[in-house]
Amino acid sequence: MSRPLRKVVLIDDHEIFRAGLRAGLDRTIQVVGEAGTVEAAVPLIIETEPDVVLLDVHLPDGGGQTVIGPVHAARPAVRFLALSVSDAAEDVVATIRAGARGYVTKTIAPADLIDAVHRIADGDAVFSPWLAGFVLDAFGGNDPARASVGGGDPELDQLTPREQEVLLLIARGYTYKEIAGRLVVSTKTVETHVSNVLRKLQLSNRNELTRWAATRRMI
Repeated sequence: MSRPLRKVVLIDDHEIFRAGLRAGLDRTIQVVGEAGTVEAAVPLIIETEPDVVLLDVHLPDGGGQTVIGPVHAARPAVRFLALSVSDAAEDVVATIRAGARGYVTKTIAPADLIDAVHRIADGDAVFSPWLAGFVLDAFGGNDPARASVGGGDPELDQLTPREQEVLLLIARGYTYKEIAGRLVVSTKTVETHVSNVLRKLQLSNRNELTRWAATRRMI
C-alpha cells in the first residue's frame, strides 16, 4: 500500500547533517523548510504548516522544546519528532512534556526514520526503545501501568493491570514484538491483550488508542 506524501520541516543547527538527512528520505516525504535556530524555526513552521517537524533538542539560541509551545499555540495540528544525538533522560522528558510526539536518536536508520515520520503524522507516538523507559518512569514513577493517571477513571478501571501496561506501551510507540520482549510474553499474548483493550475501550485500532491515551495526558 502506497504511503501519502508528508510535509516535513528540519530543525537542526548543523547544515551538513540536514543535507544528509534530506538525502536519506524518500519520495513520500517532502522537505518544505529547514532552520538552525529557535528564532528562525518558529515563524518557518507556522508559515509552512508541515505534517511533522524533525527537531533537534539543542539549538544555539535555546532548547528545541522552546520551539514547540509557540508553534502549537498557532498551529496545533503540527506534530514534532525529536531527532537528537542526546539520549539523556532530562532531554527526553523535557521534550515530551513540551508536546513532542516522539523522540529518536540520530543513530536511527533511514528506513526507520521514514517509518517514524509517517507514524507520527498518523497520530502515533514513536520512541527509540531504550528511551521509552525514561518517559514511562517520568510520567508514572515506577509503575508504568499508572503513568500520568489520576485514578478513578471508569474506562481505565475496566482494564487489568497488564492490559493497562500494554495500552501505555502501544500508545508510546512500541511494536508488539518489543512489548513481548519487555514483558517476557509471546507476541500472540500481546495481540490478545491489545484486542481486549480495544474491545473494552470501544476503539478500532492503535491510532485511536494513542489518541485516547493522549487526551488523558498519559503520553
